[in-house]
Amino acid sequence: MRQDVIDLYDAFTHSKMGRRVFMERMTKLTGSAAAALAAVKLLQPDSAAAAMIAENDPRLAIDTVTIDGGPKAYWAKPAGGGNSQPGVVVIHENRGLTPYIQDVARRAAVEGFSALAPDLLSASGGTPSDPDQARDMIGTLAPTQTVEDIRTTISWLRSRPDSNGKVGLVGFCWGGGMVNLVAEAEPTLDAAVAFYGPTPPLEQVANIRAPLLLHYAGLDERVDAGIPDYRKALDDAGVKYDLYMYDGVNHAFHNDTSAERYSPEAAKLAWQRTIDFFKAHLV
Repeated sequence: MRQDVIDLYDAFTHSKMGRRVFMERMTKLTGSAAAALAAVKLLQPDSAAAAMIAENDPRLAIDTVTIDGGPKAYWAKPAGGGNSQPGVVVIHENRGLTPYIQDVARRAAVEGFSALAPDLLSASGGTPSDPDQARDMIGTLAPTQTVEDIRTTISWLRSRPDSNGKVGLVGFCWGGGMVNLVAEAEPTLDAAVAFYGPTPPLEQVANIRAPLLLHYAGLDERVDAGIPDYRKALDDAGVKYDLYMYDGVNHAFHNDTSAERYSPEAAKLAWQRTIDFFKAHLV
């Protein structure tokens, strides 16, 4: 698929552009309404594809919980319990708690982590089935309150009797941006991983105490524009971090439910680096 078509879809999903305007522009790019619809079908997430780890996998225990004073969450952890499980909180994209994010939690759980994926739209009734509606709802969230909801989720997971007391954070797209904000706000965070997340306020970077792992997509000009200044702020503050740029791939390259943006090779490498990072800092 042409890069200008992918870029238009990315602009639509990360702005307040209305769907009618988006489809008009897509039709001009692709040459016809039928071609535009076909392109969108390939670009938008297909929830039916989100099942690398089956929900009934016998290695896992799955539950849905309500965090005291916080959001509802999808919880995946190793079956059989144990008294020293490291925790990972998974922050969703601007489409809410989708099957893809639930699958990411299961992928972490089969690696030995107690993985909690909060629905940060809980206060508004939860993630809707319409992804465009979810995007609009995400746009109404107050960042400060969302950061506090995530901090509450981290504290809840850390306080569980089967926890080893360590919790990491991983987020994707909008969720990657939230990871950067929480890292500035939560001094007890043990590790943080952001996938193509917008950079945080640079004047607060010095507050970061957790080691960071930052994944970026080489074709993601919108997010990548902030990397040089973010990197300088991290270096000036002495923050421990690893940053990887995956050349030739698009924003959301880890999301296997979006056929035209998903990059299997980059996704596999970035995820393995994420698991290795968490095992180094949380286990």
